[in-house]
Amino acid sequence: MIFLYTQLQQGQDWLRRYQGKQGSFACILGFTATGLIRGISAAGATPQDREYTAIADAEFLLTGAQSNPQYPLPYLYTGVSPVFISRAIIESLAMPNYIFNAGLLHQPPLGTIDLGGVMANCLSSGQAMTIKNVQALFQQGWQWGEKIATTTDYLIIGECVVGGTTTALGLLMGLGIEAGGMVNSSHPQCNHAQKLSLVEEGLSKAKLIKTAQGLDPLSVVAAMGDPMQITAAGMAMAASLCGGVILAGGTQMLAVYALIKAIADYHALEVNLNEIVVGTTRWVAEDRTGNTINLARLIGGVPLLATGLNFYTSRYPSFRAYEQGYVKEGVGAGGCAISAHLSQGWTPIQLVTIIENLLFKYRNLRGNSVGQ
Repeated sequence: MIFLYTQLQQGQDWLRRYQGKQGSFACILGFTATGLIRGISAAGATPQDREYTAIADAEFLLTGAQSNPQYPLPYLYTGVSPVFISRAIIESLAMPNYIFNAGLLHQPPLGTIDLGGVMANCLSSGQAMTIKNVQALFQQGWQWGEKIATTTDYLIIGECVVGGTTTALGLLMGLGIEAGGMVNSSHPQCNHAQKLSLVEEGLSKAKLIKTAQGLDPLSVVAAMGDPMQITAAGMAMAASLCGGVILAGGTQMLAVYALIKAIADYHALEVNLNEIVVGTTRWVAEDRTGNTINLARLIGGVPLLATGLNFYTSRYPSFRAYEQGYVKEGVGAGGCAISAHLSQGWTPIQLVTIIENLLFKYRNLRGNSVGQ
């Protein structure tokens, strides 16, 4: 039910420690103008749709299926949002659920926690965020990580950032990790050339200065990153000192793990890396158009886990599309599914049942044209 790809012993030890334990979920929302570029992401059919993807996912995480949501889930050309996976599991487990606004283009729904961040510019500018904003978000993430970790056995940290795999590539390459051609995408065939072109343009414009101590990773985030990355890094580092952490995502969270290592080294901050794993879906871990497993090995030291959830036999084409390479991951879906396996021992078939039930309810409330 849970696949383990790298750092096998460390990952197995982590799973044993938290078998039968209960987790809490924190989802960090962010926005980057990178996500508005034509063709960069499939998380919303149009750039205007993508402006609201994170906001709509946040409302659905908080309230579940409604007949008249303030922010309807955006139309996707193929598939449906992974928020159905996350919300179904959160509902079924009565899991504590925290939604953070680290920097969005539009005001999110009530119930989100505002961290005072701002959206990022396109990474091709080489000036995605100010260093002051990056520092403030790191501190906010750290404080919330400390706070939540004292109330739970382990913390699942998810994200919703349209264009986030591109900023992940920018962060990784800015940190000196040659990740070109290795990240994933919401497209069935990853748009590696487009991502790499934007990153190379940004790096050429960024004024990244190495000192005798090396390159400050916070300056790399400011040049090439997005608001979620630095918030998640601070939250995970603090939480790791109290208990377990699942960085719930694919290559975006591998980039966060690389950032954590760099921050701990450069700024001499404490972190317990033995308590941090990256947990995703099988669709990401085994994506042949990316190279997730080798990226984890290249970063080094990170246990990469994936849920055994599959939609081969789903009655909904929108879910079967995941098996064709569409959507793949997001909103902490893989990490939430891993938590369901750990705490309840649910099989993939049991998971599919509760996820399909939520889509069935949503379709009945919103009309049968939604989520075929």
